[in-house]
Amino acid sequence: MKAVMKSFVTISALSALAIAPMFMTVGKANAAPKKGTDASYVGAGIAAGVTNGGQNGDAATFGGNIVGRAKLGTAPVSVRGQINFSDQTSAIIPHLTVDVPVAQGTNVYVGGGYQFVEKDGRPTPSGNKDGVAVVAGVESEVAKNFLIYSNATVGINAYKDSPASAVSINTGIGYRFR
Repeated sequence: MKAVMKSFVTISALSALAIAPMFMTVGKANAAPKKGTDASYVGAGIAAGVTNGGQNGDAATFGGNIVGRAKLGTAPVSVRGQINFSDQTSAIIPHLTVDVPVAQGTNVYVGGGYQFVEKDGRPTPSGNKDGVAVVAGVESEVAKNFLIYSNATVGINAYKDSPASAVSINTGIGYRFR
């Protein structure tokens, strides 16, 4: 009986030593910081046209912007909307982007869409006529529920009576709603 008890204690002790490491690692949290941001947000800021179409009404224009981002599921894709406005009219630019996480709370993105100018021929920071638009930018969470963003939007052939493309630089602050 003593031999059976001794064997039982030995096997139990060895089993406990073998299983203990599994229980010690189960409760550990993953300490690796999350790259990128999945924030859906709305924001506002400034927009500066940096190109000139060469015709009357094509001058580089300073104004503002309103943006929105809706993150689509777990894919690195977002639907975005941007409005670049001047004191004369605005350009509404919906686009789809691919988002690349580069640091904790920070993405770079690139995408394309179409620009709709409300009053054709009137200047906005991104041109004065409808056309294809491409965008490249960066967004970063800076505080709870707040982000900063900046992008360059290129309106392809975006000047009336000119083959020139319009480039606007846009920056602002966004508020996370999801």
